[in-house]
Amino acid sequence: MTRAAVCGFDADPPDAVWRLIFQRVNMYRIREVDAHDDEVEDTLTDLHRLTFFDEAPMPEFEQGHWWCAFHETSPVAFAGVVQSTRAHNAGYFCRVGVLKKHRGHALQLRLMRALEVRARRNGWSSVVSDSTDNLASSNNFIRAGYWLYQPPYPWAYPNTLYWRKSVI
Repeated sequence: MTRAAVCGFDADPPDAVWRLIFQRVNMYRIREVDAHDDEVEDTLTDLHRLTFFDEAPMPEFEQGHWWCAFHETSPVAFAGVVQSTRAHNAGYFCRVGVLKKHRGHALQLRLMRALEVRARRNGWSSVVSDSTDNLASSNNFIRAGYWLYQPPYPWAYPNTLYWRKSVI
């Protein structure tokens, strides 16, 4: 199969177009970060404040595993997973935030994939999460292969959607 067919093109575009396509994809780097490092914790705190303002409580960054997405050298998004206290042998995807200017580049989806790899390495069989009144995030859960489920003991609001994905 040609690279054009893999990308959904009828014909092979010029090399300049390929460079633009791959440049856009490679514009951002996803890296797991050490939230025990004070500078990293400050960065995660700043990203949380810039994406959630006062609408969500500040996570405990020293717990679990955390990632940042970088545009060049600037952090522009973050995500975290901790061991779930509500689902057996599962990670809980506890937070994700993307700066407004950088939305639309599949960063949440890429961060989700990174934390799913970590969940597998931790030996967890699934990742669970929730979303409330956030269509973009819900669509990303669907895009990433998560399924809606009803936990035995719901932990959030009555209108919260609960998500689960097997990672084994």
